[in-house]
Order: sequence, then structure tokens, then C-alpha cells
Amino acid sequence: MTIAPALAPLVARTVAISDPGPLLSLLPPGPGLSWVRRGEGLVGWGEAMRITGEGETRFGSVARTWAETARHAVVRDEVRLPGTGPVAFGSFAFSAGSPAGGVLIVPEVVVGFRGDTWWLTTISADGALPAPVALTSSERELTAPEGTRFVPGALDPQEWKAAVAEAIGRIGAGEVEKVVLARDVLARTVDDVDPRDLLARLATDYPNCWTFSVDGLVGATPEMLVKLERGLVTSRVLAGTIRRTQNDEQDLALAASLARSSKDLEEHEYAVRSVADALAPHCTTTNVPDSPFVLHLPNVMHLATDVTGVLADGATSLDLAAALHPSAAVCGTPTPAAAKLIESVEGMDRGRYAGPVGWVDAAGDGEWGIALRCAALSDENPRLLRLFAGCGIVAGSDPEAELAESEAKLLPIRGALSR
Repeated sequence: MTIAPALAPLVARTVAISDPGPLLSLLPPGPGLSWVRRGEGLVGWGEAMRITGEGETRFGSVARTWAETARHAVVRDEVRLPGTGPVAFGSFAFSAGSPAGGVLIVPEVVVGFRGDTWWLTTISADGALPAPVALTSSERELTAPEGTRFVPGALDPQEWKAAVAEAIGRIGAGEVEKVVLARDVLARTVDDVDPRDLLARLATDYPNCWTFSVDGLVGATPEMLVKLERGLVTSRVLAGTIRRTQNDEQDLALAASLARSSKDLEEHEYAVRSVADALAPHCTTTNVPDSPFVLHLPNVMHLATDVTGVLADGATSLDLAAALHPSAAVCGTPTPAAAKLIESVEGMDRGRYAGPVGWVDAAGDGEWGIALRCAALSDENPRLLRLFAGCGIVAGSDPEAELAESEAKLLPIRGALSR
């Protein structure tokens, strides 16, 4: 299903503005949209248009509708940077069979910041010039809901370890080389959750991640699935993880061991190869570094590789995200067999966890991360959230160690809900 105005074009106006305060502090109460890293990025609110898709065609149908909408939009853009003019924030289900489908939301108001430039975009879907907007900055105290309780989701820890053990056995039998298994945890709070509080805490604690909010999915992802900016394609691949100890000397030693770990290097190689292979048909050249680097985050360290390329075929950032999803980093290798194994043993619908999340502008430029370190807010209950974490399983994996790794990956959202 696609929801979009049929009679009137989008009308968008972008103007440069002076510094209105931190981006996340501008979000009003209610559903907000966010894509912020190190204070730069985009926030939005209101809903001028919603485009939805389902099943196997969720990416293609949404991308086509957005391209058609952008082509007919009436735009006055005084800034002319990626992310100015009409912008849509999006989030897509991991699996084609998930009822979560895919969505692009075109907000009525977008505020952006990049380098030393601030801008304001107002968007109308009725063919009229958008009304002026007064921006109000409101710094929020970093508090957390009282009395948050965490309970198992689809599988309890022992059941999930059993699923990991089954996956290891099926890897040994030659079904797949690697599979990524996820688990969910439910959080129940005493007070209603304000997504702005979660965003503020995540942005403060994880400034090197992309703090996102799209249609009830809130998180801080360290992984850029794909960025397209004026013909340059970039993808950051993360696979291979070790938990930090908060002791600098021990962490340096752990980072060195991670960089030498055959198990983690094998897992990382699968993920990098899947991204490079998916980008190759769309790029004239691709560059893959010979070896990964260690990315240090507050809770974990990852093996990381930045794959780059030069666009060859006019694909948009959303087209590239569709081509890359699902990568081996969130599914496995070979991908079709790994997806079947996930469906067989994981025991849950991931929804939009591990799917693409980000934004696209009218020119097709944009940034799409993988929805990791995130929680889905309940549509019916403002005191219920569903948290997710996943781990790459290979022949040398250990169920107990994988459970510990999943707990480390849950820390960002757990911490935001229980400080």
C-alpha cells in the first residue's frame, strides 16, 4: 500500500538559518524523526506524506513512488546541500515476510546542520506554500523512566543459547558458513516513554553512532549500510565484536586480540565480501582495504572496514540500500540459506530491527544505516518497548560467549531506559 497525495505536488522551501540550538533539542513532543551524529544531521516532525510498501517489493515500490514525488515537487532551495529540499526518513523490515513492511515519512518541518551551515526546510503536500515555522530549543534533563523491568522476549537466555548451538551444528553440517542470530528483550516502564529522552541519552553516550528515530524505531547504530553523496558511495562494515572492560590497558590488549582472532576475521571477511559484491554492479570502481581496523565504542569494539565506490548507474541511496540488504553482517553467508536458517531457529519476527534506516533527498543522495542497538516502541502501550541484539555465528562460536556478546550490544538501550 502507498499513501501519497494524488492531486497536488509537494511544495518545499529550504532557507539558511542561524544556530537554533542542538538538533535533538528542537524536537517537539510527539512522533519525531532523527538522524544525528556528533551533533550534525537532520531532525524532522509533522507528516506531509507517508509512503508504505510490503513484502518483497517494499523497497522498489517505495523508491519508485518517492522518485515520482520528488520529480514533480515544487522546490525553492537556497542552501543546496545533500539533505536540503524535500527529504524523507525511512525504515524497512528485515524480512520480506514481516508485516512491518517499509515506510518513508516526509515531515512538514526539517532542520539540518552540517559543517557551519544550518537550514530549515518546510514542506506542504497540498500544493500551497508552507507556513513559516518558529523553532524552539529545549534542553532536556537526562533522566530515565522509573522502575524499568526487563523480561525475556520470544526466547529466554537458555532457549536462545540452544538456538545458537543448533545453528553451530548446522554450520558444521555445511548448510551455511555464517548466520546471524538475534534475540529480543521486552522493557516495561512505570511512566510513559518520551522518545526524545532516549535520543538525548543515546546521542550523549554514543556520539560516534547515528542516533535515529523513525516511526517508533529508536536507536544509535554504529553501522552505515550505505551513504551516497554526489556520486560517491560509502559503506561501513562491522562484524567481529568483543566486549570492553572499561580498563584502558586491558581494552588495548583485547583490541589486539580481536584484530588477530581467526573466528572474528572470518566473520568479518564474509560481511565485507557480501557488501563489495552487492555494490560492484552499481559502481565503476570499488575500494576494499586489505585489512580491517578496530572501532572503539563505549560498550564494545568491532572489526570495521570502509568500502567505497564511484556510482555508475544513477541508483539512489535507497536503491543501493535495497541492493545491499541483507548483508552478511546481519544475515549470514550464503545469504539465502542463512535467511532460511534464521527463520527456522530464531523464533521471532525481527520487525524493522537489522533493516535499513535513514533518509533520502529529492536528488537520491542519502544515508542508510542498519537498525542496530535499537528499540521498537509499542503502538498501543507507551510503557512497552522491544529491544534487540544479534550476533554472528560461525563454526568456532560458543553459545555462552554469544549470549554475553548480545548482552553487551543491549547495553545502549538498556542504559537509556534504566539510568
